[in-house]
Amino acid sequence: MVSPSESRRAVVIEDDPDIRGLLVRVLVKQGFDVTHAGAGLPGVEEVRRRKPDLVTLDLNLPDLDGLEVCKLLREFSDAFIVMLTARADELDKLTGLDNGADEYISKPFSPRELQSRINALFRRRPSAAAESAARGELERATEVQQSLLPKEDIRVDGYDVAGLFRPSRNVGGDFYDWYQTPDGLHLTFADAMGKGMGAALIAATVRAVMRSTGLRQDLDAGFASASKAIAADLDSSNSFVTLFHARLDAASGNVSYVDAGHGLALHVQPAGPADRLPSGGPPVGAWPGTQWPQAKLELAPGDSLVVVSDGVLDVFESVEDFTDAVRQATQSAGSAQEATNSILALAPAETAEDDVTVVVVRRLPHGVAA
Repeated sequence: MVSPSESRRAVVIEDDPDIRGLLVRVLVKQGFDVTHAGAGLPGVEEVRRRKPDLVTLDLNLPDLDGLEVCKLLREFSDAFIVMLTARADELDKLTGLDNGADEYISKPFSPRELQSRINALFRRRPSAAAESAARGELERATEVQQSLLPKEDIRVDGYDVAGLFRPSRNVGGDFYDWYQTPDGLHLTFADAMGKGMGAALIAATVRAVMRSTGLRQDLDAGFASASKAIAADLDSSNSFVTLFHARLDAASGNVSYVDAGHGLALHVQPAGPADRLPSGGPPVGAWPGTQWPQAKLELAPGDSLVVVSDGVLDVFESVEDFTDAVRQATQSAGSAQEATNSILALAPAETAEDDVTVVVVRRLPHGVAA
């Protein structure tokens, strides 16, 4: 017997009173709290009111076609929809499924068949306990991810620096980290493959290892040492991480960097096109024994180094469109913070499927104070 706390709701939308009565009896026997409607529009309102877990839907209704009802339901309900019809040809079946149905049963049907099909649907849906555990894990993963971000704004004479991070619904492995050095700053920008707590923990390991090598003078050697230390954890979890790691010498504007599979760092000048910095090799953990060469970039007064996550790239149809949009957002902004806000807005939160992260390091023009 289904306990009250586990009670499931169902709505039957069927114009034939005999079949409607049979469906109600079968579903009540399976532990559903059942209501019903004899036409499409009243059925839609009943589903809206009851918020059921299951809907049985006749294809031939007196007011609306069942396929149209199915499309209307899918605009606001994630209930399982089982379509019932005497039209059993393959085209109708495929059309019904394309319009959002989860199952399709031809009339006449046996109550046992209906019960089996419904049980199979609900076996695929996680239990309430499993859903609660999953939500708890996502909350903990979000806390871990947020803890990786810099706690304070960074102040470098002659530069304007800002960063923003917005997690997705799924929580991934994005993070950025920076810290000041006597000569300028260190910046790490990473994205660990995967979602949830696993990706967040990998990101935490990467941040700790990259910080531990920050005092080494040779950026190449420091990155090689860090990637070797990270590789063991990545191998055991069958994962990898993209990394952009850079060191700024503030006096000269020289940026030494290593790009391991990230490929989304841009050099934006005050006017003209933006240059996307080439990646120096695959992500860390993708292939053993990989070495990543150090590259250099000079930020002239007014130039910006912009690093973004692929959550922004995913919005655009091409890399060229992405690059141009980031360029425009950066050049039109009056500060690094305005630039990060504008770039973040390119990937609206309501549609973004991945984390979105942006860092802007802007060298101020001569005579302009931070």
